[in-house]
Amino acid sequence: MNIPNKMSAADAVKLIKSGDRVLIQGGSATPQSLIKAMVARASELRGVNIVHLHTEGECGYVAPELKESFYTSAFFIGGNIRKMIGVTADYIPVFLSDIPSLFREGYMKLDVVLVNVSPPDKHGFCSLGVSVDIVISGIEMGKTIIAQINPKMPRTFGDAIVNINQFAACVEVDEELFEMQFVAPSEEEKAIGKNVADIIEDGATIQMGIGGIPNAVLTYLNNHKNLGVHTEMFSEGIVDLVEKGIVNGSQKKVNPNKIVSGFAMGTRRLYDFMDDNPEIEMLDIGYVNDTSVIRQNPKVTAINSAVEIDITGQVCADSIGTRMLSGVGGQMDFMRGAALSEGGKPIIAINSRTLKGVSKIVPTLRTGAGVVTTRAHARFVVTEYGVAEFFGKTLRERANALRDIAHPDYREELDKAIFERFGSSIMI
Repeated sequence: MNIPNKMSAADAVKLIKSGDRVLIQGGSATPQSLIKAMVARASELRGVNIVHLHTEGECGYVAPELKESFYTSAFFIGGNIRKMIGVTADYIPVFLSDIPSLFREGYMKLDVVLVNVSPPDKHGFCSLGVSVDIVISGIEMGKTIIAQINPKMPRTFGDAIVNINQFAACVEVDEELFEMQFVAPSEEEKAIGKNVADIIEDGATIQMGIGGIPNAVLTYLNNHKNLGVHTEMFSEGIVDLVEKGIVNGSQKKVNPNKIVSGFAMGTRRLYDFMDDNPEIEMLDIGYVNDTSVIRQNPKVTAINSAVEIDITGQVCADSIGTRMLSGVGGQMDFMRGAALSEGGKPIIAINSRTLKGVSKIVPTLRTGAGVVTTRAHARFVVTEYGVAEFFGKTLRERANALRDIAHPDYREELDKAIFERFGSSIMI
């Protein structure tokens, strides 16, 4: 069909005015052509507020020399802007599930939304493809929507479908999506993956992200049965499990027989798997990450990671001391949702120490570290050395359990910290 309001990227971004707030679709869907055209207009713009989840690829809008033109307020910090936090960018602490309400309830008004969508079908409907998450609420509430129409974007369903007449400007591009390459798990990550897989039950509904540990977990699920997926994001490892019939969603109570997600990141293989696949429902993150929705599925097993954990079970997942690394994201949405699910298991899975050999299980969190998952919410911690279970355990019992799964080089140090904090063992 004919593309309405078709124009060049340079002309499309002229709809952005000084002082506007601009939401950019993120992840693998980051609309690079529109971003580059917007940055090229920097000399004409002042005080444009950029908001987004993490983006991928170039992000010229955070360049220090453009600080009069653009400043960024990130809901989640990606690697491409991390060094600019405190310079030309800042972080908004917020649960992922709450971000759509910022837009819908008027706390954050959006002037312009930049998106990357599939070409329209014969009825004029495009798809947001691999990233629906917070973007669909942005389209709903934004004053001006600018879209790059991209044949490389897979056509997905659920809340992803948007009519082309909603776009004030359309720019035709042929732009590859960002690809997150598979990284083979280390030996430690393989051990963690096996330990996690061992406590995932048949019929469980799983949530996990991307990276070495999630990849390792997925490789150890080949003998499981009837798994479901309800997750804020998913990656390529899910494809193998679907093709083997291990993931089928048959036990789910909410969106049964469907893979539910807000966004996805992987290689072209994943995007081709998603294309025109009715088994996948890409949905508004306000729904996907709603604890009251998550808890309705059986045996929800939420697998998340952390920067460090203290001996009482406080989980820092977003910072190293005062230095911000990422964000709150959806960790607490799923940790709590899993805890409330019948038979659910909220899991923090970590290497026992960093690549530099520093223990991730510590007597106390670093000064300024953020607590993402509180000690009352943490239930399972998994390292390459085993599983620590917290529910109903005292502070001392938690500390001893964490010591037992810490790296052996640090157990004596942790023993000393436990004694200093809690004294000699209580005899019952």
